[in-house]
Amino acid sequence: MAAGGFCKLPNGRVVVALNLPGAGPDGIGGVRVLVHAHNRARALTRLRNLGLRAVYLRGNSAPPTPDEVTAVLHHPDGLIWRTSTDDAVGAPSGPPQLWQPIRALLRRRTPAPA
Repeated sequence: MAAGGFCKLPNGRVVVALNLPGAGPDGIGGVRVLVHAHNRARALTRLRNLGLRAVYLRGNSAPPTPDEVTAVLHHPDGLIWRTSTDDAVGAPSGPPQLWQPIRALLRRRTPAPA
């Protein structure tokens, strides 16, 4: 389960933002994932099809900011991530990281062949 939220765009599509704890590179920290899709269900299905099976969106506690919406709309895949910059209290813990395509996160998570 993950905290997150969504916003509906004027064309009817949505941008879903999810904070995934412990999904960061090398299993340290969390990541914020943004997905652009036709609706919330399709956005979550896109993530589940990539191997993030236990991803659910309950409520709208952390919707995407306007800057995040712009970032995901300008990415060709419409699916990006970056390390979380918020600590447990909710205060920014460092400078924001660059958005990366989801392939970069999945490449780090998969074990190397033996």
